[in-house]
Amino acid sequence: MRNKSETDLFQEYAATLENSLEIITGEKRTFYTVIKRVIDILFSLIGLIITFPAIILFSILIKLETPGTVFFLQERVGLNGRYFTIIKLRSMGIDAEKNGAKWAEKNDPRVTKVGAFIRKTRIDEIPQLWNVLIGEMSLIGPRPERPMFTAKFNDEIPGFVERLKVKPGITGWAQINGGYDITPEEKLHLDLYYIKNLSFLIDIKIIIKTVKVIITGEGAR
Repeated sequence: MRNKSETDLFQEYAATLENSLEIITGEKRTFYTVIKRVIDILFSLIGLIITFPAIILFSILIKLETPGTVFFLQERVGLNGRYFTIIKLRSMGIDAEKNGAKWAEKNDPRVTKVGAFIRKTRIDEIPQLWNVLIGEMSLIGPRPERPMFTAKFNDEIPGFVERLKVKPGITGWAQINGGYDITPEEKLHLDLYYIKNLSFLIDIKIIIKTVKVIITGEGAR
């Protein structure tokens, strides 16, 4: 059962969010929003088809290294505070949270050998193309957080839920500008910068930098 404070937080946020959405729902953003959704559908569908062999290969490697399920399913908070289940290839052991929930960090000791590789190359994120295809996520946007961390960070950093004004993404402005090396407050600052400057230009910059991260491993989260 979800913590009452978390539920109240998102109910209150959803009730007041509409008045603050001019930044992304104005007439100037309509074309961008529609085209971005079309791109999301096309690229996620093509991406799932092309990467299917890689998903199978790394699923086998994950299964051979550690027991447990191949896919990692976890509840996250998306657009307007709606909950959804994110899908990833599992990069940690099945007992990763035996001592309680913990925010992922750089060089996380809970990560397996196969997990370290797929996280560095972002292969673990590939299944999220399904989340994109069905409209829960976008290719580009703020990374979705778990409900408990969203509530916690919003208590500590008022306005953290402002990140929920757009769909969460597989990669985003904060990810290419720090990843695990930034604090939640810095993450919020970077995500709000992206939200306030939505454009195809900034999306292209994010894609180029993401490809660089995948190839070089530099800044990978």
